[in-house]
Amino acid sequence: MSRNVPLHPETLAAQALGLIEPGTRAIVPPVHMATTFEREGDLSYAGGVSYARSDGAFATRQAEDLLTALEGGCGALLYASGMAAAAAAFGTLARGDHVVIQQPVYYGVARWLEGPGAALGLGTTTVDGSDLAAFESAIVPGLTKLVWLETPANPTWALTDIAAVAAIAHRAGALVAVDSTVATPVLSRPLALGADLVMHSATKYLNGHSDVLAGALIAAPDRHDLRTRLADLRSENGAVLGPFEAWLLLRGMRTLFVRVRTASATALAIAERFAGDPRLVAVLYPGLPGHPGHDIAVRQMRGGFGGILSIRVKGGREAAVATAAHLHVFKRATSLGGVESLVEHRASIERGPTKTPQDLLRLSVGLENADDLIADLDQALHHV
Repeated sequence: MSRNVPLHPETLAAQALGLIEPGTRAIVPPVHMATTFEREGDLSYAGGVSYARSDGAFATRQAEDLLTALEGGCGALLYASGMAAAAAAFGTLARGDHVVIQQPVYYGVARWLEGPGAALGLGTTTVDGSDLAAFESAIVPGLTKLVWLETPANPTWALTDIAAVAAIAHRAGALVAVDSTVATPVLSRPLALGADLVMHSATKYLNGHSDVLAGALIAAPDRHDLRTRLADLRSENGAVLGPFEAWLLLRGMRTLFVRVRTASATALAIAERFAGDPRLVAVLYPGLPGHPGHDIAVRQMRGGFGGILSIRVKGGREAAVATAAHLHVFKRATSLGGVESLVEHRASIERGPTKTPQDLLRLSVGLENADDLIADLDQALHHV
């Protein structure tokens, strides 16, 4: 694909950067399953690849290059899961370093910091992601090395002002990492807002077909040092993504823009239909004007507000579980971002103490007809 004419991100994604396999001129890359590659007599590697753990396969590097282009970074790295990517980001820190983490946040990240992170000597302070003053108070110059954000945040879809937090953190010498799994580069580009690192659970929207476990980190354009450090750690720790999984991920990203925009439009339609429904305590979706983070969402998201929302059902846990049990089009399963719509009673998934309300159902909207999903949720609520 020619670099002389700027292309829109939709085109870059659909054509997977337009790269052609040099041997056969195939427009879809082959799956190279090899783990090791021949050296030349002078000990060089003519193909630029020495070993799969450190260099990755052709499809792996192509998927990373596409992510780099979509996020506007200096380089991307793929991992065996979203949590492997998150752990790798924290792995760049040293014993005694301090991390500020927003609340709410994905419970797996919070548990990692409370367990392995604490064992490694990392200090953690949790703050309300919507409270800029709390960030100012929690970030300690010279001690705080990383601020971890997630926006929109699972499972209430609270919004954090990335640009404002990045300015606060950078004044204190701290880096900012953003879990942008839900927004995707279709709706938000955190690096352009001042973040130093973007993380994705690529299992979700980037792949989009519920058949790949993967994670990704993308470093900001001026953070080549961070990208190099992460690449070294990935090779040392062995958390690289397999070649077939990378191939599937690249295939999924070709339809990323179409999928995310369709799911976002449907999620908004569902949210608007059930906002104010007397059978519900609340509908949590940043696209609704009444959502606490709506104004921030309007500023830092474009083209939609995401394909996921939560509802709180009147009657508590029992009513929420009963509603999920009567859904037919929505499938009762964990995860999000796939082509099929899923419903999850989130509190029962989170092990140990949880701050998630027991009456909350998380809805991941897929590519089904909006009317079918609305009718399905309506009839399920009638059973409560």
